[in-house]
Amino acid sequence: MRPTGRMHIGHYHGALKNWVQLQHEYECLFFVADWHALTTHYQDPGVIEQHSIDMVVDWLAAGISPGASTIFVQSRVPEHAELHLLLSMITPVSWLERVPTYKEQQQKLNDRDLSTYGFLGYPVLQAADVLIYRAGKVPVGADQVPNIELMREIARRFNHIYGREPRFEEHAQAAVRKMGRKAARLYQSARRDYLERGDREALERARALLSEQQNLSIGDRERLFGYLEGGGRIVLAETQALLTKTSVFPGLNGDKMSKSYGNDIPMRGEPEVTEKKIRTMPTDPARVRRSDPGDPDKCPVFAMHQALSSEDVCNWAAENCRSAGIGCIDCKGPLIDTIVAGQTQFRERAAQFEENPDLVRTIIVEGSEAARDIARETMEDVRAAVGVSHR
Repeated sequence: MRPTGRMHIGHYHGALKNWVQLQHEYECLFFVADWHALTTHYQDPGVIEQHSIDMVVDWLAAGISPGASTIFVQSRVPEHAELHLLLSMITPVSWLERVPTYKEQQQKLNDRDLSTYGFLGYPVLQAADVLIYRAGKVPVGADQVPNIELMREIARRFNHIYGREPRFEEHAQAAVRKMGRKAARLYQSARRDYLERGDREALERARALLSEQQNLSIGDRERLFGYLEGGGRIVLAETQALLTKTSVFPGLNGDKMSKSYGNDIPMRGEPEVTEKKIRTMPTDPARVRRSDPGDPDKCPVFAMHQALSSEDVCNWAAENCRSAGIGCIDCKGPLIDTIVAGQTQFRERAAQFEENPDLVRTIIVEGSEAARDIARETMEDVRAAVGVSHR
């Protein structure tokens, strides 16, 4: 995530809540994208460090654990920038210009000068952020799926251009021997069945076998994935989008919640401020008088109910809106209670980290070192493939 300071409830319900669950199911890396912040806020660098700390505190308050995942800051792993540079050499400009969020943000953030390479090329940096860890899945909202597909295209193009390493088959056979006699025999048999008969089940068995291998380096594993399909080495793995359940969280005006759009509610906001924001939210414009029936599908308040409230409360709100059984202020009451209760918990959990900023910095430093170990290994393979290892 880009460090924009303290987070809003859209971040929690749209992403962080999902992250908390994923950290116990996968090997997860979560990072503060401080270089990405410069793509739209390059004139305000003085706030980035504090915003990064504030954001990590919110992550920790939400339940992200440094013991179950890796938490780090992008700029502390300079290999991100190196891979971004190398990927930019092969990425056509036309690919970047067709990214939906490129045009969308230019329109919505028209008060800023976004006619820079950094803004145009941010999807390439985003691709480097993911590809450098050879990530299998990336948790994103629906609006980011085109960016994930672009990452896959960039990885595919990179592998096509640079995946033919010298003595590839020799290296692949050496990697097979590292699997052990039984696993090697199963791998070779499945590879033969796939290449000779197109047996897709054999391909999946071999892929699963490779994923289980503990004594293979990341480089050898990717080499054998490529060898499995009869091609060259897969230097950069193609990632998959892992869609969040609440992929787009509604803001106060019905649009996606965003600080940039001024329609957000902070995770650690104060009750009186939250209540005022909810009470002044727009509703169905057709409900001019209390007795006018409304349409919940045209009301931003109901959209937020659908994201936060129970099924019973949603049904109550919808039925009474259509029948004019309650007024808009009545409809907002349960929503206020739910949000304020959540904010109280976030503030209490965050207090221990706010009072000990050195602990937060230690978490970031240790996580960044762990992330850099992985990134270094990937970059050794990338440099060798591109021909700039100079060993």
